[in-house]
Amino acid sequence: MNSKLDTLKVALGERSYPIYIGHGLLNEAHLIEKHIASRQVMIVTNETIEPLYLQQCIKQFSNGFDVNAVVLPDGERYKTLTYLNKIFDSLLENKCNRQVTLIALGGGVVGDMTGFAAASYQRGVNFIQIPTTLLSQVDSSVGGKTGVNHALGKNMIGAFYQPKCVVIDTAVLSTLPDRELSAGLAEVIKYGAICDITFFEWLEKNMERLLERNAAALTYAIKTSCMKKAEVVAKDEKESGVRATLNFGHTFGHAIETHMGYGEWLHGEAVSVGMCLAADMSESLGWISSSDSSRVRSLCLQANLPVDLPKEMKAPDYLEQMKVDKKNVSKSIRLVLLQKLGEAVIYDCRDETLISEMIVRNQ
Repeated sequence: MNSKLDTLKVALGERSYPIYIGHGLLNEAHLIEKHIASRQVMIVTNETIEPLYLQQCIKQFSNGFDVNAVVLPDGERYKTLTYLNKIFDSLLENKCNRQVTLIALGGGVVGDMTGFAAASYQRGVNFIQIPTTLLSQVDSSVGGKTGVNHALGKNMIGAFYQPKCVVIDTAVLSTLPDRELSAGLAEVIKYGAICDITFFEWLEKNMERLLERNAAALTYAIKTSCMKKAEVVAKDEKESGVRATLNFGHTFGHAIETHMGYGEWLHGEAVSVGMCLAADMSESLGWISSSDSSRVRSLCLQANLPVDLPKEMKAPDYLEQMKVDKKNVSKSIRLVLLQKLGEAVIYDCRDETLISEMIVRNQ
């Protein structure tokens, strides 16, 4: 057994589940097997992860398991109903029943699609998350948000559906490209900005260690991020209140992803720009100082993330996308801003000129 295994809990009553964090957990078969309902297993992965970790994952199952796999193309542009159907095709072709367990072996796209397939197949089957990117380890694998994109909006088709467990093997980050590592750090920065100033300050001091893939620093950042998310999800599973604060930077970020074309910008890159815009708007409303707004921007720059708006987008482009955001209420655009650095607030903006002026100011 892994001697440095950390176990967190997402407390949701009968739907509670553990998050296992450690180095080399893909080789710890017992962590996965005890959460599998029967002998049927379907692993969902992508073309990038398949040659790296698929066989390693399959080998962890003892004799008697019926293990199959479906390999999807890699990229946000494939997070659609068309490719979701590939999972259903494989489940049906292999005669999988209601006792099958789906395993998501990949990043956020694989996790979201596998979870949605699990929520839908025969009206609901079990699934397990094994996230392989930093972004999915600290954010998308925890909390039960599943779904696919639509040409008119990101994550507009989906369901809240919780996994049976999340297995975070920090060893897989050794094969993660630098760009993907930085994208994941955007979500890490988010947690500090919205709910933990002490963690934000730690990130300011330790960003270089994270970029160097220092094992202790990465483990601490992952564990802290998962703790923060687990606490929020336990209070508000279906985003009717405080969970919405986890979308800091995301309303602007989703607008960039949708307008520019899925996959052109990585999710974390778009969120980085979105956080800078949200911090700027918080400053313009008099809630945070210019120095605190600059700290958000500077930390994103330290993480090698973009902070400037795409030149191809103008204010009307943002508003068009933001108006169809699923968090909106009535005719207002719902934003997550900073009451102060380390404390988020939900702001329903009814005056579009405030957003337009802020975007123009940053172009």
